[in-house]
Amino acid sequence: MHQEDEDRSFTVGALARVEGEGGLTVKMKGGQVADVQLRIFEPPRFFEAFLRDRQFTEAPDITARICGICPVAYQMSASHAMENACGVTVGGVLRELRRMLYCGEWIESHTLHVYMLHAPDFLGYDSGIHMAKDFPEIVDRGLRLKKIGNALMTLLGGRSVHPVNVQLGGFYRVPTHSEMMALKPDLEWAREAALQTVQWVAGFEFPDFEEDYTFVSLRHASEYPINEGRIVSNKGLDIGISEYEQHFSEEHVAHSTALHSRIDGNKLYFVGPMARYNLNFDRLPDAVQKAAEAAGLRQQCQNPFQGIIIRSLEILYACEESLRIIDNYKPPESPSVAVPPKAATGHGCTEAPRGLLYHRYRIDESGKIQEAKIVPPTSQNQRIIEDDLYRLIPKFIDLPQDRLKHRCEQAIRNYDPCISCSTHFLDLKIEEED
Repeated sequence: MHQEDEDRSFTVGALARVEGEGGLTVKMKGGQVADVQLRIFEPPRFFEAFLRDRQFTEAPDITARICGICPVAYQMSASHAMENACGVTVGGVLRELRRMLYCGEWIESHTLHVYMLHAPDFLGYDSGIHMAKDFPEIVDRGLRLKKIGNALMTLLGGRSVHPVNVQLGGFYRVPTHSEMMALKPDLEWAREAALQTVQWVAGFEFPDFEEDYTFVSLRHASEYPINEGRIVSNKGLDIGISEYEQHFSEEHVAHSTALHSRIDGNKLYFVGPMARYNLNFDRLPDAVQKAAEAAGLRQQCQNPFQGIIIRSLEILYACEESLRIIDNYKPPESPSVAVPPKAATGHGCTEAPRGLLYHRYRIDESGKIQEAKIVPPTSQNQRIIEDDLYRLIPKFIDLPQDRLKHRCEQAIRNYDPCISCSTHFLDLKIEEED
């Protein structure tokens, strides 16, 4: 290896096929990785600050505007936190409808990632548009799947982007029995399409890259986790949601406008579909477990490049769960339960498509928000993404520069980082040291 190959810097101006604006810098010295920076440079939007002095009932609508891809996650975590503060639990049919709304978001978000953002990496295309020229039927399947997820969100949330039908205690309006049944034929098609998606992505070629990760997710007593559960890890953590900040902390880093998270001191951890799968495989229905086995997955998966299979399995799960809810649906007497305000602090945590999403609010006796804290999954995963690159690059250091660059981008997209919305890569720049 020449000295100029051993001492070089990779700079990606803007990451492609991720939601948002971010870049990557990798510095090498003497053939070793000296520094990795996943740079998130979107300006802060100060949602926590402008939630202050707003009424607690406004939190679901305000926080939904944080993300156009996963607004339901923010609505649900905000609602659970406020209801926790006020001592209210939403159960029965309303709880099931919330779960189904979240399933719609998992379907549309995971499908977008699998088909349009990540599959091109494995098949050698610059984008989903380029891929569609050679695989029109596959891309059409993905678009129809995403549309069905959007339809669930529209029925239950009022619209598919920034839903407006969610309120504390439930919904403003609940669907009729006939409206729910009208979704069933499309969801039955989607279930089969999701199974075909699992089979399709299982045939991709995956780099040999397995690590001993600390996975963190919710775990429920009887369900695959979406809205509720305790926070657990594969390294012994098992806490209530209100204990989150006793174990997890955040810090500023110079190269990112998003905070970096740590667990129990300075430890890295991994949230998202792979964490949910590894910690909750036994909570998946038999049909999904069998699909995982047929796809070549064990109950534990340590290769982040195989995350595309797990996302596809979660699409299948969301279809199965939505059909179960439809089959048992009887409209409730009221679309919501009362949530009277009281001076208290509430905590909420749900599983966004990309992982654990934590909210904490302190409200006064009139329901005015005094303090807000929101920890999204992408900020929690930033450090583990950088750590992956530290360990991945030496395995592929002898690749030509364009292929090494692609492998780094692909490793970042394993996590489907949701920064906001971006459409292209700037050219990779390499600075060689004398």
